[in-house]
Amino acid sequence: MVSGVSAISFASNPVMRAQAVQSYQEQRNEARQALIDKNYHDIFMHESAHKAAGGPLAGAIVIETNEDGIPVGGHVAIMMPVLNPENPQKTIDDANTVVRAAMAPADPSGQDFRVAAQARNIRAEAEGIKQKKKLNYLA
Repeated sequence: MVSGVSAISFASNPVMRAQAVQSYQEQRNEARQALIDKNYHDIFMHESAHKAAGGPLAGAIVIETNEDGIPVGGHVAIMMPVLNPENPQKTIDDANTVVRAAMAPADPSGQDFRVAAQARNIRAEAEGIKQKKKLNYLA
């Protein structure tokens, strides 16, 4: 017996069964909503850090959901700098912005590290061009 009601009377009582089903469904819905809220918040905070640090090079925040509507990921497009031999300092500045944006969240992802590495490589090329121009100027 549970709370003075036998399992047989619970199973055979349609009102009690309906109440139990409704209570179970409400608990499932509350748990699902809590998961949606937590995932959305966590993902939004991560992507907001990218957006804020990326400034004008950063695009819109996109939150991705699964087929059940649960947020599972997100991204912010970032304009990767193009090596500009005529203005290597602009390339360096933009690459620095991309690195800061990629590494801005407290918990950078693997993709964030890859983006930062790509921007660092572009920055290194631009620094090489800038140094070469400086040496040519001094010669």
